[in-house]
Amino acid sequence: MHATYAEKGLRILGFPCNQFGKQEPGTEAEIKEFAKGYNAEFDLFSKIDVNGDNAHPLWKWMKDQPKGKGTLGK
Repeated sequence: MHATYAEKGLRILGFPCNQFGKQEPGTEAEIKEFAKGYNAEFDLFSKIDVNGDNAHPLWKWMKDQPKGKGTLGK
């Protein structure tokens, strides 16, 4: 998707997190190396928590927004 639509302005932001089925248990360096194996060229940020007391402020904010859809928002 990134390769197809990046030139048209699509930005994909990757936030590694190990809170969903233990999908990303490695270090940030290991996760970035893994993503390279799939030619992932989107922006990949530091590993964060999206749930609980240590949730990243961005995710806390997104979950607090009214009219959110799916698992985000009130």
